Amino acid sequence: MTTASDRQPTVRLPQQPIPTHDDIEPSPPVTPRSRRGRRLVIIGGIIAVTLAAGTFYVFRGDIPYGTTVLGADLGGLSRTEAADTIRTRLAADARTTAAVDIQVEGRGATLRPADIGLAVDVDATVAGAAAGSPKLFGERVVAPVVTVDAERLDTALTEAVGTVGTPMKAPAITFTGLTPKAVHPEAGRGLDPRRTADTVKAGWLSGGPVIVPLVETHAATTAAEVDQLVKTVAEPAVAAPLTIRSGAGTVTVPPAAIAKSLVLTADKTGLITPRIDAGKLRTAIAGRLAKVETAATDAKFTFSAGKPKIVEGKDGKGLDLAALAPSLLTAAQSGDSRTIDATLTTAAPALGAAELEKLGVQEKVSTFTTKFPGGLSSPRSQNIVTAAKHVRGALVLPGKTFSLNKFTGERGYAQGYKDAPVIVGGHLTPGVGGGVSQFTTTLFNATYYAGLKDVEHKPHSYYFDRYPSVIESTIFWPDLDFKFKNDSPHGVLIDTAWTSSTITVSVWSTKVWDEVTTEWSKRRDITSPSTVTKPAGPSCISTSGLNGFTQDAWRLFHKDGKVEKREKFTWKYDPEPRFVCGAP
Repeated sequence: MTTASDRQPTVRLPQQPIPTHDDIEPSPPVTPRSRRGRRLVIIGGIIAVTLAAGTFYVFRGDIPYGTTVLGADLGGLSRTEAADTIRTRLAADARTTAAVDIQVEGRGATLRPADIGLAVDVDATVAGAAAGSPKLFGERVVAPVVTVDAERLDTALTEAVGTVGTPMKAPAITFTGLTPKAVHPEAGRGLDPRRTADTVKAGWLSGGPVIVPLVETHAATTAAEVDQLVKTVAEPAVAAPLTIRSGAGTVTVPPAAIAKSLVLTADKTGLITPRIDAGKLRTAIAGRLAKVETAATDAKFTFSAGKPKIVEGKDGKGLDLAALAPSLLTAAQSGDSRTIDATLTTAAPALGAAELEKLGVQEKVSTFTTKFPGGLSSPRSQNIVTAAKHVRGALVLPGKTFSLNKFTGERGYAQGYKDAPVIVGGHLTPGVGGGVSQFTTTLFNATYYAGLKDVEHKPHSYYFDRYPSVIESTIFWPDLDFKFKNDSPHGVLIDTAWTSSTITVSVWSTKVWDEVTTEWSKRRDITSPSTVTKPAGPSCISTSGLNGFTQDAWRLFHKDGKVEKREKFTWKYDPEPRFVCGAP
């Protein structure tokens, strides 16, 4: 039975024309395969869209996403941003400035990166990061590009660890007379600069010590090549003389001179590069060159009416052996023509008048005089004057040191010096050059009051009242010298003058100090002389004896009305014994 509640209301739809059979397009049958196809198309579209988005994502900026350097994520950054990021990371990394621990066969070296040029090349690192392939998933780690100065590293490491391994025996060709002898190389074991550099670059930022290996080292020139050089270079070179032909004449270079100047030794890599050493060749044929060359003459100071005057230098003419060396080497290996043509070149003076003008030698900045007994006829006085003549006109350039021994050379009989009393071993005895100490003291005081730097001087063992105490100096060839340094910005010119009883030294320059003065302390620790009897004879010189004492002297440098600095000198004089010449 059907009840009213079970009934559904009747819904009337608008009437539509009923299609005929031909109007109906049948739908394809729905199968499992067709459903999978639709799903794949949908998923493929999603993946394509995702990949397209990812590709856009990883290629944003200059640096592909996923790229890291030293732990810093550079993905998507521009090159400039990446460089700034790396520099910031390096600045915060203590390893980049900390000393590097390098080990070589158990020996350690601690080197600062800045001292060996060890650094990260930021621009090259960024270029490497930008050139890589992008990673959609995961991380791409790019190692920093490290640079190092291989030569500085090798030098510093060698100095730090000393000799390691076995040195390579370098090849060479030596001459015994005119006979060449081959020295064959032998392999060694040591540091190779390139291998060392690569090892340090790779291990620098690892945080641990860098272990540098030793490698077998071989000379660049082999034993066979050494033998070949003997036959093709060394033997032909000394087979006959060479001739240098110039407009001023010819110079013959004998085989012995060729052997002395032909360099057939290896560099530090063991490579022999034959060459002619121009300096050695000039020394070997100096006498022969003098016949065709004219030496240049430097400008110099002379004294006119008691004042310095500049005399201009003169050009010289000479052979440029350094320029001729390659041609000489070629000719030396030739069996035919062993003559080369050369043109004399102008040799300018090393020091011209213009340079002397700039030195500021324009005023007398100090002068000092001491008195001597005996007149100019005594041997002692003549020695003083001989030294004064030699030193007059000496020019000391700024920054240079003057040595009296070096300037005069040995003061012997051949140089015009005579026998006069000298102090040897605490005794007065005749000796060549006696009296030059008085000139030395006078020169010392002239430079002292000019404010120039004292480098070396030694006061006498005994005090002589003709000298100022403490600030005086003796000299004895070759052991005792007097030296001063021209520590001023101007040239220093020394002038000397003498009378029958005095010697004077003056210093010409430009004043640096307004005045230089001396203050002395009182004498202390005074000791009396003893009496010593010596056998009579030519070697005995009697004296009355002198007290000994200790004293200080202060050199005061004045500038703008005040003492700018003080320099202290102290000396202890021994008592000079009273020497008595007794029976022989």
